[in-house]
Amino acid sequence: MTAELGVGFALRAVNERVQQSVARRPRDLPAIQPRLVAVSKTKPADMVIEAYGHGQRTFGENYVQELLEKASNPKILSSCPEIKWHFIGHLQKQNVNKLMAVPNLSMLETVDSVKLADKVNSSWQKKGPTEPLKVMVQINTSGEDSKHGLLPSETIAVVEHIKASCPSLEFVGLMTIGSFGHDLSQGPNPDFQRLLTLRRELCEKLGIPVEQVELSMGMSMDFQHATDCHKSDPALVRDNRAPNHLQLQLGCTLRSLWAARKRLSTSYTAVPDTLSSTFASFPQIEVGSTNVRIGSTIFGERDYSKKPALDKTADAKASVPLVQGH
Repeated sequence: MTAELGVGFALRAVNERVQQSVARRPRDLPAIQPRLVAVSKTKPADMVIEAYGHGQRTFGENYVQELLEKASNPKILSSCPEIKWHFIGHLQKQNVNKLMAVPNLSMLETVDSVKLADKVNSSWQKKGPTEPLKVMVQINTSGEDSKHGLLPSETIAVVEHIKASCPSLEFVGLMTIGSFGHDLSQGPNPDFQRLLTLRRELCEKLGIPVEQVELSMGMSMDFQHATDCHKSDPALVRDNRAPNHLQLQLGCTLRSLWAARKRLSTSYTAVPDTLSSTFASFPQIEVGSTNVRIGSTIFGERDYSKKPALDKTADAKASVPLVQGH
């Protein structure tokens, strides 16, 4: 094939949908341009460098050891001088010092306790950077035992503690995963709506301008895929976890094209016209998310048999549903 579908094509498709989703936001929401976090979990350094070469600057990882090794890779350090790393997985206190050693660490999205905030603050302070570490507070808006995060009722107290007692941290927003598989035909995901409400309550209580509190909602599976196939059929919208062969039968989704790239003889220029109609929107952006984590939609399906060993301290709660979705 003359030019395989790849990371550049995927990034262009995702970014087009980001902008279309922004255009559908209610006007009463802050006009904040969403940040795309490309989740490179299990992917090699060369793919990170390729994405960087296509303009992507912010990348996310779920596991401390994998992030440390990838961010310290000499090829990435030399080829990606402006790269920014977000840690998006569950962080246990015994891994904090290791995480703080990550080159170009820009944000920790998963602070879920006062004790963790204090530990991160102390460790970052000892590292001696000139800028505070940006942090988000993770909220369990769905109430599911499989999800990490604070109870919604604990949010204000933890944010207040960070702002008052953690000078080496900069609170920048709220993060939630939310429940999987919400039927968008029934309206917006209530877990995302709950985060919007929490932000409003937080800003009113602490006197923070709403535009200074980012929202990070959902996972890759919330980037719903629809098919072109010369018609718009709600029945063809699939969850990202659907088997590749089923997605191929249902339509020309990007995930399917990734899976089929070795079988198809399609050139890059044969498919760009489908970009505006192949994908549905980011529902989390439409309701106000300003930080969107997308992984296999950009980098292709993951081969977990080749995945680096998990952090030894990672718990089972963090490993099953949260690993699969980004």
